[in-house]
Amino acid sequence: MRPPLPPFTKETAIEKIRLAEDGWNSRSPARVSAAYTGDCQWRNRAEFIKGTAEIEDFLTRKWARELNYKLVKEYWAHTDNRIAVRFAYEYQNETGQWFRAYGNENWEFNEQGLMQRRIASINEHPISKDERKLTWEGSRRPDDFPSLSELKL
Repeated sequence: MRPPLPPFTKETAIEKIRLAEDGWNSRSPARVSAAYTGDCQWRNRAEFIKGTAEIEDFLTRKWARELNYKLVKEYWAHTDNRIAVRFAYEYQNETGQWFRAYGNENWEFNEQGLMQRRIASINEHPISKDERKLTWEGSRRPDDFPSLSELKL
């Protein structure tokens, strides 16, 4: 079991989103992949991924090249076992160039609260260090850090 469980209310969907954000900001492929079913299906940009082993491999590659990664997710909508989020993240590449990525994700959960489908659409662009907005210390976004809406992202 991976609470909160479906059917979701707006409050439990928001809780599930924050737990996912915290997991991704940990940059731990094993921690993140534990939130998915063994046969989970992902579409991430043009990459199609299936199962937790492929998720871990993907995230290991991702965070090896996306340095100083910081992510904020925000509630968009939900139904009984589905949640839609929008997100932004910032990272630096190996040459020191900063980027900001924006996107939307659609999530579908099984009865045990594990994600069985994740569909992500993502765009990114280079930014200067001075344009960064996701600048908290540590891996977890502080509770009082502005939301995407407050940051106008």
